[in-house]
Amino acid sequence: MSVTKALTVRQATMKDVDAMLEIVNEYARQGLMLPRTKLSVCEHLQSFIVAHDGETVVGVAGLHILWEDLAEIRSLAIAERAKGMGVGKHLVLHLVEQCRVLGINRVLALTYQKEFFEKCGFWIVAKESLPQKVWKDCINCSKLPMCDEIAMIFETA
Repeated sequence: MSVTKALTVRQATMKDVDAMLEIVNEYARQGLMLPRTKLSVCEHLQSFIVAHDGETVVGVAGLHILWEDLAEIRSLAIAERAKGMGVGKHLVLHLVEQCRVLGINRVLALTYQKEFFEKCGFWIVAKESLPQKVWKDCINCSKLPMCDEIAMIFETA
């Protein structure tokens, strides 16, 4: 059975924190996203969802509300054993639906995975078109002066 057949997406809980950190920080070690600390994940736990295959956490994603009409998908990461099985798309679509329910019209992703997000219905936008508050966490990034992430948007309405 593939991981996606038994896949459930749910609100993250404290018991998920260590698994979430392991998955996210593996991507961070590869330079693909910002690392997360245990404190940061615990403080923002209500913003995270996890994909669970019945045994373990196989994916994680966070939703950070930036303004009344804009939210950002953050820390989208999939366990190595679950890559290519639709877990990431499942998480993204869950967060997009959450934005619809909340009345948030645009969902942002700052990413290196252009093709993946295009398959999820996102399109590229100029970084300069985004509000200044999007960049407040960039101060912690080693790539700050030469950011090479792609800004992509999904419109929920």
